Amino acid sequence: MEACNWQEPGGLPEVNRMVDFIEGLGIEVFVDTVPDAEEMGMTIRKGAIIIDPAAPVYPGDLLHEAGHLAVADPQQRATMEQMSDDPGEEMAAIAWSAAATVPCEITLEVLFHDMGYKGHAASLRMNFSQGNFLGVPMLAMWDMTAELHRPTPDMPAYPRMTRWLRGGDPVA
Repeated sequence: MEACNWQEPGGLPEVNRMVDFIEGLGIEVFVDTVPDAEEMGMTIRKGAIIIDPAAPVYPGDLLHEAGHLAVADPQQRATMEQMSDDPGEEMAAIAWSAAATVPCEITLEVLFHDMGYKGHAASLRMNFSQGNFLGVPMLAMWDMTAELHRPTPDMPAYPRMTRWLRGGDPVA
């Protein structure tokens, strides 16, 4: 990861924590050339996150990309070559990545950096910091967490996750 062109906010210690977390879930992260590197400097290839070392990349984008893989249909995850354009999955990936800031010990400022989210990063930071969580109903529908008003002993309320992968095993 040291070879990558990491941008602020965040840095290599944050990146290493995120990569450890993501790979601990079974999602691989590689450094490799990304042909026609997308504006984020990373892509999905065969269910893994590929980071172009020459492209400027933001640490928080790692969690967002991992979120897309985590909420993907489990039967398609390992072969995915691109992100879903489904708006529900996009919102779920945003909620998933915000929940993942807790075990990764990063701030919402790192996740929702000003150069991402099509100009809506500040709004996302504000909403999530105030407990206004978009995308959680999708995570709840997939038994990954419970909505704030519907926790049970077996399904804690967001941002605690029962499962980090859609269709995956419960968190120990």
